[in-house]
Amino acid sequence: MQYRRFGKTNVNLSIFSLGTMRCLASPDVFNNTLETGISLGINHLETARGYGQSEEFLGHFLQQQTLVSREELYITTKFTPTPDPEIMNQWIDQSLERLQLDYIDCVAIHGINTWEHLEWITQPNGCFLPLKRALDEGKIHHIGFSTHGSLEVILAAIATDLFEFINLHYYYFFQRNAPAIALASQKDMGVFIISPGDKGGLLYTPSPLLEKLCAPFSPLELTYRFLLSDRRITTLSAGLSHPREFEGSLSLFDQNDPLTLEESEKLDQLEEHLNTVLNSDKCSQCYQCLPCPESINIPEILRLRNLAVAYDMNNYGKYRYGMLENAGHWFPGKKGHRCTACGECLPRCPENLEIPKLLKDAHQKLNGTKRRRLWE
Repeated sequence: MQYRRFGKTNVNLSIFSLGTMRCLASPDVFNNTLETGISLGINHLETARGYGQSEEFLGHFLQQQTLVSREELYITTKFTPTPDPEIMNQWIDQSLERLQLDYIDCVAIHGINTWEHLEWITQPNGCFLPLKRALDEGKIHHIGFSTHGSLEVILAAIATDLFEFINLHYYYFFQRNAPAIALASQKDMGVFIISPGDKGGLLYTPSPLLEKLCAPFSPLELTYRFLLSDRRITTLSAGLSHPREFEGSLSLFDQNDPLTLEESEKLDQLEEHLNTVLNSDKCSQCYQCLPCPESINIPEILRLRNLAVAYDMNNYGKYRYGMLENAGHWFPGKKGHRCTACGECLPRCPENLEIPKLLKDAHQKLNGTKRRRLWE
């Protein structure tokens, strides 16, 4: 296992972190998953107040595990932004009790997704104050934030200089947040990538076509290598549901070097394939089509269509598309069938895409079962 400095926290984290949202089938599954991860060298365990029984399970595990000392493990938990600072104060104490800890290494404000969320934090009597007080009292050691928000909100949150680290969506198949990586690095913030194997493309179960296009690498390996070759990124979340899932990932844990020529060429070939298959229907994700008067998330829908058409990533497309209109500010915007063909987006598109037609096609391809975030 390799380790990297987590920005200005000066903590050295393993390049893979173990998220604890998905291994909650039973205390035994939870404990065995964490024991396996720690035995492989993972030293960062991540939970959240909103992850079901995760904090309680983790607290019990930390009390009984004998693999490493408390000082060798770094624990992160997360709290959603709130307009009531007293509630944030209560949450801090509740999490300390659930985790059975004297201090929490890292606390992230969980989901600075809107301008209103950012205002709740930055206003004079905002919910950042209890976190700062807990920091001064030694109850927590470092403060950061996670986000599912727009790039503009993310950049504004980074620019506040309140935070030491960021939990971010950024993947080979979603590079919109590249400017956030750059600004966070400029600010010496630690960068934690959220769920690259799952939210980055359902890469634990890739389509046969994507497997073929990535060979001799696996799609999961190639996207991990894309991320870890960027030294500005500290750690990737591996949210495993069972210890046996480590078996397919063991060969990836030491991959800490720059991209090889073969890996770079393979990524270039993936892009070339995307361009060839989509041709004039490719959305390049410039976001100039927004705002939409119907609040349709045009760029994200067309991104999912890009991936479904070019790489047969239909399951991933349905997974993410099904969250539209069902996950609130965690995955905002309406589905493609809400398009009224008003035409407002058309003159703003530099590629002259037939956006209403593509939205309709995407809806037909991807509309499936409604999905919500876990625990909601």
